[in-house]
Amino acid sequence: MLANLTPFLLHWAITAFALWVAAHVFKGLRFDGGGALVVAALLLGLANAVVRPLLVLLTLPLTLLSFGLFLLVINALVLMLVARLVRGFHLDGFWTAFWASIFMSLLSIVLGLVLGGTPEFTIETMPAPGQRWL
Repeated sequence: MLANLTPFLLHWAITAFALWVAAHVFKGLRFDGGGALVVAALLLGLANAVVRPLLVLLTLPLTLLSFGLFLLVINALVLMLVARLVRGFHLDGFWTAFWASIFMSLLSIVLGLVLGGTPEFTIETMPAPGQRWL
């Protein structure tokens, strides 16, 4: 059970740290306290897992027309949604959310590679005749 919990906690810590650093870099992004930061990091992870894929699916034609650049707008909108839901998390506007989300994404990638190592990729193949998937 702890093996499944460790990556979640690591990802949560990386997100919280990225939010904290972004709050120091961007003056339009601020937290009233550590509790708001921790809750915002948790809710941002949840929103990225649930809300963001729905937004990507709903805006797929626009994303394809913009060669994927609209995904940056979706990231900013998800960050604005979290700021609206978490008391003590203040975000001054769309452009602050836009640049902060890019900054946080890059910082999270770097920290994830440093702390989590290289991701393992597996290639699933079709089962041989007579074998079952499970």
